[in-house]
Amino acid sequence: MYRIASIAGDGIGPEIIREGKKVLDAAADRYGFDIEWTDFPIGADRYCRTGELIREEELEELSRFRAIYFGAIGDERVPPGILEKGILLRLRFHFDQYINLRPIRLLPGVGTPLAGKGPGDIDFVVIRENTEDFYVGIGGRFRREQKAELEVRRELYQVKFGLDIESDAEEVAYQIGIVTREGARRVITYACELASRRRKKLTSVDKANVLSDVYGLWREVFTETTARYPGLATESSFVDAVTMWFVKNPEWFDVVVTPNMFGDIITDLGAMIQGGLGLAPGGNINPSGTSMFEPIHGSAPKYRGLGVANPMATIWAGSLLLDHLGEHEAAVAVVQAIGKSILGGVVTRDMGGSAGTGAVGDHVAEVIRKG
Repeated sequence: MYRIASIAGDGIGPEIIREGKKVLDAAADRYGFDIEWTDFPIGADRYCRTGELIREEELEELSRFRAIYFGAIGDERVPPGILEKGILLRLRFHFDQYINLRPIRLLPGVGTPLAGKGPGDIDFVVIRENTEDFYVGIGGRFRREQKAELEVRRELYQVKFGLDIESDAEEVAYQIGIVTREGARRVITYACELASRRRKKLTSVDKANVLSDVYGLWREVFTETTARYPGLATESSFVDAVTMWFVKNPEWFDVVVTPNMFGDIITDLGAMIQGGLGLAPGGNINPSGTSMFEPIHGSAPKYRGLGVANPMATIWAGSLLLDHLGEHEAAVAVVQAIGKSILGGVVTRDMGGSAGTGAVGDHVAEVIRKG
């Protein structure tokens, strides 16, 4: 018996999570385990009624689950950033989900914008550090009227960087990125272990040639950590080069490990080369705590309730969830069933089909039950 928390969220979230649950329940029936779902009413509707994002007692209760199945967040009634920071990022940081797992895999029958590339060319995984870098929220802005603060910044920049920032500048903004040795080591170790189980090749992404302090440490830890894995082929690449090679030669990559900000960017590029956001799942993982699995797309409020949303990214995220729980055979079966649904033409209109959200979920679940 696996107890799994469910947060459907906003917009199309409840619809896609419903189909994801349907498929995971079918996988449980087929492979001999049980799932007990516990739903949490966290999202825009409650926030608009009560002003509450996540209650402390909810965080305490969620900590008793190994996995959270998450739909989507975002609502036109709420200014951007409030729900995303107050719910999604709060969950990631509270549960120290320091690994963001993003499979970049082109399934048969899915088109890619990369000319001449097929499923055999696009099959790699990006491991993104999920709790450090420029996402720690340390920064500030100072306007001309805050003259004392501007003078302090001006002196700092002149002494440390040799830069002359005009003291009468209208406004100054800064953001601090943080990479810790421990934070880099643990995510790179996870990537090494994953690469050891795959094709034994690991690529690190950084920008150490320009941001030499913060990403110099990242590169140093990468070299130290991978030395413990002599069976791996390893390389370090600058982020701008990686974006080019993702497009030109995606077959070069097996496992890619990256700091937070660069990972945020290159995984969206990866989503496009694997067929779009409708086929892009993600996992936010704490190997020894509570992890969370979700599609990477937004809540698409304008499609709410229309039954046209593509549930495949959510279903695929459910496969990652099963794999995390140790149900590896069931996890593989879910992705295979997605592929059969695509080849059978049972897809939503964003993929050129006419099936509704529920019809896709029904079909994938039925494929799993039939084996």
